[in-house]
Amino acid sequence: MAVTLWRMCGRIPNSRQLLLLACLLFFFWCVTLYRMSTTSGGTEKESEILKNEIIQLSENYVRALARENSDIVDGPYAGRFTAYDLKKTMAVLLESMLERLNKLEIKINNAINGTNGTNSNVTNGQSMRSNYQLRAEDLIQGKVEQCDLTTQEKQLYPHCNTKIEWMKAMWKSDPCYQSYGVDGSICSFVMYLSEIEGWCPTKAWRGNIKPPKEDMSKVKFANVTTDLQALMKILVDPNERQSYAWIRMRIRRLWDKWTGGITRLTKKQNLEGRRRKKILVHLGLLSKQSGWGFAENQFKGGPLGELVQWSDLLSTLFILGHDLIVTSETDQLAGILSKLPAANSPCQSRADLPVHIIYTDIVGLTQFRKHVKGGYAKFSCLLRIVDSFGTEPAYNHRVYAKAHKLVTFWGGQNLQPQQFFTMFPHSPDNSFMGFLVEQHLNDSRVQDIKRRDQAVVYGKREYMWEGRQRYLEVIKNAQLDIHGTVYFDQPNNNTQGKKSKFPSYVTNHGFLNGEDLHYLLRQSKIFVGLGFPYEGPAPLEAIANGCVFINPRFKPPHSSKNTPFFKGKPTQRQVTSQHPYAEQFIGEPYVYTIDINNLNEVKDTVAKILENKKFQPYLPYEFTEEGMLQRMNAYIEHQNFCEFQKRPAKWPPSSSIKFLLGEPDKSCQDVCWSKSLMCEPSHFRELNSMDPLTKYGVSCKSGKSMSDIYYPAYDINTAECIIQKEEILFSCVGQSASLQRLCPCRTFIKGQSALCEECVR
Repeated sequence: MAVTLWRMCGRIPNSRQLLLLACLLFFFWCVTLYRMSTTSGGTEKESEILKNEIIQLSENYVRALARENSDIVDGPYAGRFTAYDLKKTMAVLLESMLERLNKLEIKINNAINGTNGTNSNVTNGQSMRSNYQLRAEDLIQGKVEQCDLTTQEKQLYPHCNTKIEWMKAMWKSDPCYQSYGVDGSICSFVMYLSEIEGWCPTKAWRGNIKPPKEDMSKVKFANVTTDLQALMKILVDPNERQSYAWIRMRIRRLWDKWTGGITRLTKKQNLEGRRRKKILVHLGLLSKQSGWGFAENQFKGGPLGELVQWSDLLSTLFILGHDLIVTSETDQLAGILSKLPAANSPCQSRADLPVHIIYTDIVGLTQFRKHVKGGYAKFSCLLRIVDSFGTEPAYNHRVYAKAHKLVTFWGGQNLQPQQFFTMFPHSPDNSFMGFLVEQHLNDSRVQDIKRRDQAVVYGKREYMWEGRQRYLEVIKNAQLDIHGTVYFDQPNNNTQGKKSKFPSYVTNHGFLNGEDLHYLLRQSKIFVGLGFPYEGPAPLEAIANGCVFINPRFKPPHSSKNTPFFKGKPTQRQVTSQHPYAEQFIGEPYVYTIDINNLNEVKDTVAKILENKKFQPYLPYEFTEEGMLQRMNAYIEHQNFCEFQKRPAKWPPSSSIKFLLGEPDKSCQDVCWSKSLMCEPSHFRELNSMDPLTKYGVSCKSGKSMSDIYYPAYDINTAECIIQKEEILFSCVGQSASLQRLCPCRTFIKGQSALCEECVR
């Protein structure tokens, strides 16, 4: 008999074989013991005791075994993480055993009480069956558990049905799906999409199972780190191209500022208990393959805004205590990705990924896609794209961009719009990363510097000065010496033959390092904008050093429709001045936004600035060391783009959100800003149904779903309520003359526009 039982067990997973064998042997032992007790010459009292013990122990054991195995995670198929064959076997055996025990109990009762059992209670087997969705014989006959979604589940998991349809067609496209137990049945799709990718709800196979408690002893926590040399060791260029030279220089120069910022932040905010993240940082713009020459021109007047942002991001991540891997060349990136498990597999299990977050730029994103191939979808939600000017939803959605002729090199990435991190808070559709603005308010060296009657021109390349002579002469005629920091290709900075662009009365200092530039700004009274470059860090640095910034206004606003610089950029922004942030968030008396072609306005503005005589430094909190550390820490702790589309947003918290119905032809950005709030795109989904629209005061004659950047909204012409069909098209900036948009608006901290008060608790 034992041999027969062992052969039966051979078809069951090894981890359960002994348990099942013990169960069967125990049953036969119970039957044998009963027979011995009833046929022996013992007394009636002894027989009664043995009978009760047999019945009680047998029932308790089988019920306990049933309870222990009812929580097995399985489904209507066999897979590496399931035990469905075991469940079938156990279900049949348990039902059979319960029936046999019930018959045994009836026979004993009949023998002792002289009854035939016709009035006995409901059998244990019948009561136990309520713990199973299907009877054992149903399972053997091939019936499966029902995996249809309820109405509530469809609302909570809006993408589940779409993903199931995709699985129907594509589950055989890669063997990884079958390795997770997908066998072509609907339940196998639902189980995979819930347990592995999280797009669908967990169903009956979970039973009453509770998530296992995490072993906190294995959790690594992030500790504030201020060891500069440890960061420098990470920033070693293996190809000796000196790609990180400028970045290293800036980090060293500002390190005392960073350490002071984290000290102040820890006094006002608890940074304990944060999980340490493994973060890959890939600077694609510095790679040889980019062709942009950032590495070669970093000390020759080349664009430094991006390098400023990367420098400050690296400082922030390191100080906050996270593990960094930094690359800039494709061979470095390929070497890392080749070691990643299932890097080329489309199955989106992220349990064993060696990184939690990936920071890169558009060039790096292209390189990343090339090397991960089929596994890109698995990693895409980990991406954070450093994107100076931002990417609007209309350009980000590839199909929409093609249909509306908005395709650009930068767009069509199909990421969540908030995965793009910008230099300034251009649009709330993207996340505002920012940077650190240098200041020396408390440095002993600058305390005794006296202001001089001089102005510094914002334009480090000669072509930026073209056509600005009359404008600069008005400033010169106000008895101000004019200084420049223009880099010339000639070794001696000879300006001969270039008077049409570069006035002879300008004192040119050439390329200045950060410390010397700030010393010059501290001596000066006015920082003169020429109209280009757009939205760089220099104006904020000048304001932080006490200079007043003259910010050229654009009439009409510059955009991709009328300005070559913005053509190809994935944004339809209407840029109203050289520095919109300084115009909107700072303003007078630190910033004067004027028409520099109106020479009378220029003259009056300069006179007004000189009459002020205070020239007080000013810097918004979000551009301080402490402000950037606070903001980036909040993003790292709370932003989770792997869960963004699957479940309602938990951050920013709902207590900071207010829903507003706008006027026609108003974007949600404008609707929220009119109430001193910020549009918060992560909460659009909560509004994306008919009920919220009717709740906020419109009467829907009919409803439909469409794919565009204006929804959810109410059409004033047709009285239709329109909800969003494509969630990555949720947009704060879309506006239409015939639509009233329903908008999620968020409170924000003054000087920290990306966060609300509840966001940092």
